Amino acid sequence: MAVLAHFQKLHFSTFLLTRAQPPLSSLSRQFNSTLCSKLYRLPTLIRSQSALSAAEPIPVTQLLEPPPPSETQSPISLDKLFIPPETQVSLDDPTTRVLRGSNIVLSKYARDAQVVQAEFVKSSVRTEDCPSDGSPEFALVGRSNVGKSSLLNSLVRRKKLALTSKKPGKTQCINHFRINESWFLVDLPGYGYASAPHECRTDWAKFTKDYFLNRSTLVSVFLLIDASIPAKKIDLEYASWLGQNQIPMTLVFTKCDKRKKKKNGGKHPEENVNDFQELIRGYFQTTPPWIMTSSITNQGRDEILLHMAQLRNYWLKH
Repeated sequence: MAVLAHFQKLHFSTFLLTRAQPPLSSLSRQFNSTLCSKLYRLPTLIRSQSALSAAEPIPVTQLLEPPPPSETQSPISLDKLFIPPETQVSLDDPTTRVLRGSNIVLSKYARDAQVVQAEFVKSSVRTEDCPSDGSPEFALVGRSNVGKSSLLNSLVRRKKLALTSKKPGKTQCINHFRINESWFLVDLPGYGYASAPHECRTDWAKFTKDYFLNRSTLVSVFLLIDASIPAKKIDLEYASWLGQNQIPMTLVFTKCDKRKKKKNGGKHPEENVNDFQELIRGYFQTTPPWIMTSSITNQGRDEILLHMAQLRNYWLKH
């Protein structure tokens, strides 16, 4: 597949837009072939206020406050942005908004993002056993010990909705959590845990991939990557498999609160994010959406919910 654009240094604040060549033709998607191709296309309409509360919408400017004086904003060019459908981005329009710590432009579909209710529904070991009510869903997947359960708990503001464990690899089923009685968060088995029995690792990989390829209500996979450490081969392989199979994907970089000491050879999360993007660029025709997060500070929580909301609302409309 074609080239993923090179990323400049990232910061946690709102990004600015700079002039660049128009983006490449978009990555086709597979909710169904028509809808998926629209989801990452550069389309044509509006910007809007966003809402984290269905009752009282919060203006975008309250979510995207200016960065502290100590932080330098790094411009991001148009071809490196994720632009939702029916959203027009003008380089000359100062009101264009990009979610903090991400490359995601806000659209008119970013509404009703607040989580007011969350409940565990069921665990399944086969795709055909998953809930069948047709509600849209977002799947969280990542290497064992990447902080997947912690992120899920942070999204719903519940400490124990998804049980966390000091022993990686505890999630062994497709776990569905109903949100606001209208959509699902799905906790998938972690991959890459060497201490798990070989036959279990094989089964997990098989039914997880079957879920990706055959789950018609899957809006997007949220692939979690640990930003506190250098890129892992298994994460690169997972991202490339999703890209090659045209599975809608958002990269969620976790543990962005952790700062390594430079004198010990460690890199800051921003640097690891840059490195990961560079390594996978050959597998994607356009830049996938990405968000930097921390379950400790709740960085990225609201941004993920807004991104899910605009994808979900567009999916429901079409």
